[in-house]
Amino acid sequence: MTATKVSVGTGEANADVREWRELLARHADLTCALDRALQAGHSLGMSEYEVLERLAEFPEHSAKVATIAKSVHLSQSALSRVIGRLETAGLVERHMCPEDRRAINVRLTDEGLHRQAVAQPTQRQVLAQRLHAPLVKTCEPVLSPSE
Repeated sequence: MTATKVSVGTGEANADVREWRELLARHADLTCALDRALQAGHSLGMSEYEVLERLAEFPEHSAKVATIAKSVHLSQSALSRVIGRLETAGLVERHMCPEDRRAINVRLTDEGLHRQAVAQPTQRQVLAQRLHAPLVKTCEPVLSPSE
């Protein structure tokens, strides 16, 4: 990709800046739509759902906090707050890692696995509706033609 150079002070953004802003707008739109749909239908935020889904994909539905943090792109402190909410809701449990006593493992409970499975179609529907569609820049869900 070749960037278009723009004179300083013209107020015009180059191609890279425009593309970056489009990416940020699409991310914000998807995040908002996912949060709304998952909260309304399943009492889960987007980050909470992502943690549940990643745990569901790991062997034995368990992983170290550091491993989860890398896969969901959250800081350790943000992930700790998400895990705390999930633990309070009975969806995950924390345990000391048997291989490394300094690390903490997080494991899905049966209820957490069930909640993730029930919420998955909602997440997939929002992604299908928004990911490749023209950017609408709103948090309102896109309705299918039959609705």
